[in-house]
Amino acid sequence: MVYPDVAAFAPDEMELLCQEYLRNNYIDPSDCERLGVKRGLRNADGTGVLAGLTNVSDVVGYEKQPDGSIVPIPGRLIYRGIDIDQLVQEADVHDRFLFEEAVWLLLFGSLPDRAVLDRFDKLLEKHRELPHGFADDMILNSPSPNIMNKMARSVLAMYSYDEHAEDLSLPNMLRQSINLIAELPTMMVNAYMIKRRVYDRCSMYFHLPTPGQSTAEHILSTYRPDQKFTHEEARLLDLCLLVHADHGGGNCSTFTCRVLSSSGTDTYAAISAAIGALKGPKHGGANLKVMHQLDNILQNVSNPADDEELREYLRKIMRREAGDGSGLIYGIGHAVYTLSDPRAQILKHHARHLAYEKGFDREYETLCSIERLAPQVFAEEHRGPKKVCANVDLFSGLIYRMLGISEDLYTPLFAIARVPGWCAHRVEEVLFANRIIRPAYKYLGRTQEYQTLEERTAK
Repeated sequence: MVYPDVAAFAPDEMELLCQEYLRNNYIDPSDCERLGVKRGLRNADGTGVLAGLTNVSDVVGYEKQPDGSIVPIPGRLIYRGIDIDQLVQEADVHDRFLFEEAVWLLLFGSLPDRAVLDRFDKLLEKHRELPHGFADDMILNSPSPNIMNKMARSVLAMYSYDEHAEDLSLPNMLRQSINLIAELPTMMVNAYMIKRRVYDRCSMYFHLPTPGQSTAEHILSTYRPDQKFTHEEARLLDLCLLVHADHGGGNCSTFTCRVLSSSGTDTYAAISAAIGALKGPKHGGANLKVMHQLDNILQNVSNPADDEELREYLRKIMRREAGDGSGLIYGIGHAVYTLSDPRAQILKHHARHLAYEKGFDREYETLCSIERLAPQVFAEEHRGPKKVCANVDLFSGLIYRMLGISEDLYTPLFAIARVPGWCAHRVEEVLFANRIIRPAYKYLGRTQEYQTLEERTAK
């Protein structure tokens, strides 16, 4: 990339820099095992290193035996002691939106009664509009081709609009958290609109928040030109927000938030950093990778309903002979879940009707086949004991596509859903952990004596 009005690096300059770095830097991954280093903060069996305590949520995918071995079990996601399946069942039985209730549950640790929930809904609704001048100064006048980047910058910019940005008291952190949960959807849509205008050369349109809407309804209403959507569409988006709202303290973005929070930094810095972590294709960006992989499969597999043909193509993907060359089947595998990811099962079940109604049945059925066949292919290729299953990303991207949502917003929607979890973990870290997170790294560099510039030149 060349910055405008800044001289670019000449090819020979860049070659010199890269050669010098590669000549003096290399770490053999096998040294991790030799030295007992927990690479990626993972134990040898793939489980995460225990780094802290939390009351916010739990992610269960295996049982640890007395001898230290692990036994795979169906996955569970638990918000403050309540299984995610129970929350989804409540939403289904009473045909209502549940994301806002989950926000309250994650932040405060209890279920709100009707009066409290209604009051909380009103509070979120009241804070969806951005501070005066913010949209013009911080978003419209500085567009970005990447919405996650723009959202991170926007959150960081909120510091300048907060007279108590550095206050780490409980009332202030809760105020900041609720403001960000309410405002981030507006930031996302505004950032997307100016991106359309500047980078895509398309028209942009801005809608004011509509009173009485849930977060999912607000997103669809402000995103779509005609502001129209069906109840089923809004319910499906609400479900996506619900299952993405938190995933324990050890996932990459939440741990990032907790690391920054442990240093005593402000809310905006911590949440902005979490957005940056989620942006990565190994984390929140995986849903987009799944859809690109699906498109590639449908282009190259003549009959995706043929198990053997699809299985063979999945083998090619794992052998880096097809796909993007990464060797990864996106949407398959998880750090904790082994037999099943409850979020994937929830989205798979609820996406089916809309998929057939909107003509995405071929895509949906292919993803179901990938879910079924990929673990078999993984076991054949790796010939090890590790079990893999579909994760939440396998079906979330298809849902967004069915809702007519731009690929630019797949990962930003993940971020909007995850802010409540980040904020809940941040408050917990600041109030109760009260110790800066500081793991150690083993130094492997060589020993060398300092030489004067003259001595180096003489060589």
